[in-house]
Amino acid sequence: MPAWCRPQNVRQWLEAADPAVFFEASSLERRTGQPAIDYLKAALESGAHAVSANKGPIVHAYHPLRDLALARGRKFLFESTVMDGTPILTMFPYSLPAVELLGFRGIMNSTTNVVLTEMEKGLSMEAAVKKAQEIGVAETDPTDDLDGWDAAVKVATLVIVLMGVPIKLEEVERTGIRGIAPEQVRAARAAGMRYKLICSAERIAGGVRASVRPEQLPMTDPLALLEGTTSALRLDMDVFGLSLVEHKAGVVATAYGLLADFIRAVGAAS
Repeated sequence: MPAWCRPQNVRQWLEAADPAVFFEASSLERRTGQPAIDYLKAALESGAHAVSANKGPIVHAYHPLRDLALARGRKFLFESTVMDGTPILTMFPYSLPAVELLGFRGIMNSTTNVVLTEMEKGLSMEAAVKKAQEIGVAETDPTDDLDGWDAAVKVATLVIVLMGVPIKLEEVERTGIRGIAPEQVRAARAAGMRYKLICSAERIAGGVRASVRPEQLPMTDPLALLEGTTSALRLDMDVFGLSLVEHKAGVVATAYGLLADFIRAVGAAS
């Protein structure tokens, strides 16, 4: 393609490519959700289904993007944003209609779970983070994981989408694991407890109370048994409870979530 006619921005690219489905998988920008929000908006306005693995647009623009998709007769899908390809977000409208989610509790950040597990084995936090990077679950800059931001964005995503409450990211009470020394982690394990970064939310009068914070769990708590990249979520509903555990989380699981959304979008269009 000659340089003079190459697309200069995403809208020109969409006009030239005319895709049926647009995949958005840029890095999370937790403060604004940009530029992913603009990419998804442009895709929907061009007539494409929009599939995203980015949590930022959900936290900052879920309702505008959802409404735009409905107005254009397109799908806006984002299963990979929380626990990779585990069918949490799509499970409610398709498999759990008419239930009310009262709250949830779980472990949804693989990096911190790996770090805490490796610290129990004797590694420093720095060495444990390096191990998490080597196996592909930690970013080059692990700040958002260690300080609880990644988990907080996931909590906000579930509250907004599944609980129907437009919570702001700063309203999620957040404490990361950076302040926990390896000696504390090993002492807790020796005492029959384990540190885990717990994500939770519950309905209260007038809204939702949501938090991310490290807790010492007894070994009788199922969440205390999770090691490495395993994630889990307990959903408390008005009719029953349900627990989901994701084993061997990683890039393949995230890719599967994108593929599953693609199939849902194409199937809906056919």
